[in-house]
Amino acid sequence: MGSVQRAMRLLETVAAHVYGAPAKQLARETGLALPTTYHLLRTLVHEGYLRREKGLFFLGDAAERLGSSGAQQKRRSAVADTLAHWRDSIGVPVYYAMYRDGEIEVMCVSDSPEAPAVEEWADFRATGHAHAIGQCLLSQLDEDARRDHLARYPVQPITPYTVRDNDALLRRLARTRRMEPVVERQEYALGTVCAAVPITVGTTVATMAMSLPLHQADRLLPAAHRLQTEIGRHLGTLTLSISI
Repeated sequence: MGSVQRAMRLLETVAAHVYGAPAKQLARETGLALPTTYHLLRTLVHEGYLRREKGLFFLGDAAERLGSSGAQQKRRSAVADTLAHWRDSIGVPVYYAMYRDGEIEVMCVSDSPEAPAVEEWADFRATGHAHAIGQCLLSQLDEDARRDHLARYPVQPITPYTVRDNDALLRRLARTRRMEPVVERQEYALGTVCAAVPITVGTTVATMAMSLPLHQADRLLPAAHRLQTEIGRHLGTLTLSISI
C-alpha cells in the first residue's frame, strides 16, 4: 500500500510540471528518498505511466488514458444523475440513447420500482423501427442513412401494432416534424406506450425517451413535453456529457 501511495504522489507531482521535471526535483517535492524515487520512476516509465526525455519526466500514455477514462466516467455520472432527477420529478423511467457508427445504442436507463423500464425482450438495435427511441433517432438521419440502417435491420412485425414494412416506416419518418416528440403505442411491447425527444448537438444524434403503461397513456404527451422543456433548460450543461 505504501508503494502505491508513493507512486501516486510521484504521478501527481509530475502532472504539475507541464514542461517535465528531473528525478532530484521530484524527490525533493514529494519528500521521498532519492533511491526510492529512482526505483519508482523506472517502474512507472516501464509501465507507460511516465516517459523520460533528456533527463526530465512527463506523464506517459497510460496516465493519459487513465485521465481520459476518468473524465468519461464523470460525464456518464452527470448524465445518470440528470436522468434520475427527471425520473423522480416527472415520475417516468427515462432513457438516453444515441445513433453512433450506424447503430442504435441505449447509453443509460434510469428507472425505479415505482417507474419500471420496459424489458428489452427484442434487441433494441435490431428493432429501431418498433420503438420510439429508434424512430426518433432514425428521424434525425437523412434518407440515405435511414435506408442503409433498414438494409441491415429491415422492418419486422413484433406486435400487432408494429409498422408493417420499410416503405411505411420511411413515409412515417418523412412526416415527422423536426424537434417534435416521437410517440409509439404498443409497437415494441404490448401494454406500453413510449415517447422520445430528439437531441441534436453538432453531429451527435441522440434522444431522451420515456415509457408508461398503457392505462396511463393520457400522461404520455404532457410528460414528453415536460421532459423536452427540462432538456432545453439543461442542454448547455449537458452538451459536454451527452456524447459519452
